[in-house]
Amino acid sequence: MTVGSQAKLKSVFIGRQWEAIKIQHLIGRCTDYFQANCYTGHRISRYISLWKHGIIPFMKAKGIDTYTPAIGAEFIETCHYHGSIRPQEREKIRSVQVLDDMMTLGLIRKRCYTPVFHSLDGEIGQEMEKLITRLSNLRRGKTTINDYRLYLSEFLYHLTSTGITRVKEISERHILSFISSHPTSKVNIVSALRVLFRFWEQEHILEGGFNNFFDTYKIRRPERLPSFYQPEDIAAIENSISRSSGVGKRNYAMVLLASRLGLRASDIANLRFDNIDWEKNVITLAMRKTRKIIELPLLAEVGNAIIDYLRHGRPESGLNSLFLSSRAPYASATKACVCAAISHITNQSGVRTDGKHHGPHSLRHSLAGVMLNAGTTLPVISEVLGHESTQTTMLYLKIDILSLLKCALPVPAVPDDFYLQRGGVFYE
Repeated sequence: MTVGSQAKLKSVFIGRQWEAIKIQHLIGRCTDYFQANCYTGHRISRYISLWKHGIIPFMKAKGIDTYTPAIGAEFIETCHYHGSIRPQEREKIRSVQVLDDMMTLGLIRKRCYTPVFHSLDGEIGQEMEKLITRLSNLRRGKTTINDYRLYLSEFLYHLTSTGITRVKEISERHILSFISSHPTSKVNIVSALRVLFRFWEQEHILEGGFNNFFDTYKIRRPERLPSFYQPEDIAAIENSISRSSGVGKRNYAMVLLASRLGLRASDIANLRFDNIDWEKNVITLAMRKTRKIIELPLLAEVGNAIIDYLRHGRPESGLNSLFLSSRAPYASATKACVCAAISHITNQSGVRTDGKHHGPHSLRHSLAGVMLNAGTTLPVISEVLGHESTQTTMLYLKIDILSLLKCALPVPAVPDDFYLQRGGVFYE
């Protein structure tokens, strides 16, 4: 948290009236919450030590024993050294945030970071905001809208830095210079700008002139093969997981759901108890990306791994989520949690990952490769992976080496006369 944001936080707390509470009573409520939510004894002791050597002596020096968020904001200001925060002081700040959460919310939020908000200012920014509003009204996903806001804010900064402040001053030259100067995501940027300028034309904010540009502008996308692993590599990844701990049991079940059933990370993270029919041995879920409802067989290995986690690894919780975070307070697993776990396991398995992705999607690709090698038809693979059409599944034909070899044509021998024609001067 920056110095500026801390000052803003202080002004908010001072501007509101909070009922003061004895600091020791508030700390007692925090420790009770920690114990009820399965925090470790070591972590609880750490917080008590932070309060003992942080906010408590600060309040004693002021001659007060009742706490308010405004007092906490004053203490946080003392944790800065020339505009920076040392690691040990960062922990003290966190201990005050815990007190504030308990006092104002009655619970303690997990440590989180506020994402950067990309503002769209000025005349051009206001017109860009209209597109963001349109996307929100169309119920586009939050991630999609955030991506658009990011790309448009970067384009706005590029225009402003070149002296462009009005929509009508934008030309193809400005678009080209922005695209060429951007190091990554050129395809996504062009897509976002195409949507923006078409929206502006529809709303008569800008009169035409760019449709032909975007229709003819092409970005050369290098041909890529999906990252995949051979069956023996997948077996090595699965067998490398230690299942002696609750986290290991959870991660093993996650890996099997990706490698044996081809589920995406978001679908693994969002699995609920009611997605599994234990009597029929099937998993039914609506895929988060396509909203398509699929039904997959609950393979014995996958089912046993899930049962082992539920019985011997999953923390006690009333949440309906199948997988939980590994640290208290326990919350539903996230897509980032699944990706990080599988990526770490693959890296530590000893399998060579040179030039390959090593997350959940690589396991999904590997399953598609195994099914292709077994002669499974594209419609069946498309149904298993939850693709909207077999056209998407055709991407995996690139990794079906055995079938591609069958399509190879013999290269006929070239007679010597070909190289000797016209005296062979063109072939020396």
